[in-house]
Amino acid sequence: MIKHEKFETNSIILLVGILLTVAIGGLVEIVPLFTIGETIEKVEGVRPLSPLELAGRNIYISEGCYNCHSQQIRPFRDEVERYGHYSLAAESIYDHPFQWGSKRTGPDLARVGGKYSNDWQAAHLIDPRSVVPESIMPTYAHLAKQPLVLPNIADHLKTLSLVGVPYSDEMIKDAAADLAAQATPDADTEGLLQRYPKAAIGDLDGDPTTITKMDAIIAYLQSLGRMVDFTTYRPELGAAKAEGGQ
Repeated sequence: MIKHEKFETNSIILLVGILLTVAIGGLVEIVPLFTIGETIEKVEGVRPLSPLELAGRNIYISEGCYNCHSQQIRPFRDEVERYGHYSLAAESIYDHPFQWGSKRTGPDLARVGGKYSNDWQAAHLIDPRSVVPESIMPTYAHLAKQPLVLPNIADHLKTLSLVGVPYSDEMIKDAAADLAAQATPDADTEGLLQRYPKAAIGDLDGDPTTITKMDAIIAYLQSLGRMVDFTTYRPELGAAKAEGGQ
């Protein structure tokens, strides 16, 4: 009792005790990680965002969408039944920063890609109440009126490659062309789809005459959760591949 009282009545001793406790706890959690060759399993299908998707992600962040929507499905039954397969760390491996979040004023968006059509996404962004009457989401109609101007998109990809995102020299060289092709109806997208499988292509915002910020954010939303085929994914297979790559 006396020893415990010394900690509670002496701020310096209490501070030292807290620091020691946190340090020991941190070491217990961190040190074992150095014995593991790979902490994130390799998952087939995960790829970097296309230039248009990347532009959409930047708009998503700048408009503050992350304040109301998380991108992290927890491994709990109610979460999985509502949103789909729980989120994998590998799905966010190329995110800088990741968009996991914890606050949900609106639904989680980790698996929103392909759940709705491009037309629905455009209508929802322009007037949320037109498709979800009870929605309290603000309107983003201005995105459909603002042309997407990104003369430095190749430099953006090049910079991300410096922090580990596997953009190849070909991806960087063709960045501007890929961005334009993804949102242009009848464009030659063969090379684009080879570099970025499952990317949403064509007229995304309902206006084929101009590539807008609306095109970009819809491309990004349609990419979320679509890269991994969860009908064939097995956690044990991913772990085996990770061990084989060490």
